[in-house]
Amino acid sequence: MVERRMFFFIVVHFSFIVLLPLYAIFRYVYNSPWDIVMKKASNPVAIHSIILSFKLAFITAIINSFFGFIIAWCLVRYKFKGRKWFNAAIDLPFSMPTSVTGLTLIKLYGSKGLGRFLGNNQIIYTRKAVLLAMIFTTFPFVVRSIQPVLEKVTENIELEETAWSFSYDDDRTFKEVLFPLCIPPLLNGFTLTFCRALGEFGSIVLVSGNFPFEDLVSSVFISQTLEQYDYIGACVISSMVILGACVFLFIMFWFRYYFVLRKQ
Repeated sequence: MVERRMFFFIVVHFSFIVLLPLYAIFRYVYNSPWDIVMKKASNPVAIHSIILSFKLAFITAIINSFFGFIIAWCLVRYKFKGRKWFNAAIDLPFSMPTSVTGLTLIKLYGSKGLGRFLGNNQIIYTRKAVLLAMIFTTFPFVVRSIQPVLEKVTENIELEETAWSFSYDDDRTFKEVLFPLCIPPLLNGFTLTFCRALGEFGSIVLVSGNFPFEDLVSSVFISQTLEQYDYIGACVISSMVILGACVFLFIMFWFRYYFVLRKQ
């Protein structure tokens, strides 16, 4: 009885929070004239902005996964002065409004900051600024995904002692014992980072030039479309991004299941 109530609660909550908003968007697109829908979907500016968003989000996920794993490893495996303060500062991007993040990046890398030393290789109002904003706002995901697993593995010293008893050196212990245990949380952190970067808006709208075919991403383009009261175009672009994100999530789930869970 309790399980049924919990299942009912989860279904109702998930439906109101996730499914109904998605249904509203796709329903609006479905009821719109299909000639207009196809025209909006084939808009070169929309297609370029979506491709650029997925490209930069994927690069962000790769960068943050690489450095996030290293940072989580250092925080768990090594003791150094200021480690607790640094560990607490990891969550700072979560607590900052995204508009504050954008303003901070402008002040730091703008023409009155480090940008004055960069000459023609400016960062602000380019794709570099968009990528930098995505990296900053999604930085904690991989670290916080991997850190609990590393802490548990570090506490269970028997795993490493067993590897050492088979004459494994440190490199082989890491490659064949420790790192495989970190793959599931690493994939989770990669997925969270990608999805969060894909939907970033507040900081990007400040640090990018928002020019079509240059640094205009889908989230900003949807906002511009809404400002023009083009609700069909905004819903069409949103549905395209959602479908692309669903494909990505399916691929990540498939990869995690067939290459990780089946080996355990």
